[in-house]
Amino acid sequence: MNSGMIRDNLLNIQSTLKEGVRLIAVSKTKPVEDLREAYDAGQRLFGENKALEMRDKHAVLPEDIEWHFIGHLQTNKIKYIAAYVRMIHSIDSLTLLEAVEKEARKHDRVIDCLLQFHIATEETKFGLNMEEARALLESAEYAAMEHVRIVGVMGMATNTTDRELVRKEFRMLREYKEQLAEQYFKGRDDFKEISMGMSHDYDIAMEEGSTMVRVGSSIFGARNYGIPVNDEK
Repeated sequence: MNSGMIRDNLLNIQSTLKEGVRLIAVSKTKPVEDLREAYDAGQRLFGENKALEMRDKHAVLPEDIEWHFIGHLQTNKIKYIAAYVRMIHSIDSLTLLEAVEKEARKHDRVIDCLLQFHIATEETKFGLNMEEARALLESAEYAAMEHVRIVGVMGMATNTTDRELVRKEFRMLREYKEQLAEQYFKGRDDFKEISMGMSHDYDIAMEEGSTMVRVGSSIFGARNYGIPVNDEK
């Protein structure tokens, strides 16, 4: 991407955000130079979906970056990000949450987490259903955790041009969050996040209550699959 384009794209997107909505720059597969340009333009929240790639970028970029893990997380990779990750958006099982708790305890810190729900029609996407979320939140294992904090929900809508379907799915996620808030987080001001919306649908997501939008290609350009990064084998 031409020099200055990332900055221009960021400023353009920032101008469209509703009050209270935070922008996570999805920097997966992008070179460090692109992240530096976004950082120099004022961006501080970055989203990655590979633990080793996040580790390598964290090692060479400014310390005040707020790192968000937004992809499917393997339990054996948590150790690479537990010391500094600000939020994990993709908790889709009690087993994964237990593994995050274990690694966070080693660093004596609390990691904010979002419960990922499956709201799309595509079976390939990960996520909990409401019954599974309730089972997690009512488990003795969760009750004993001291190093994770569930602060909201995340979901990905169907990849489609049918904007009404996307709206319906985002509305469903907001309703899930509201139900959980009433049943399990009453009086908890920290259970407030709804992470939904990407480059092509974040405008709808904001209308349906999103507090965090995950935007990549509209900032950095098309995803680059050719960049050499550590594989998640």
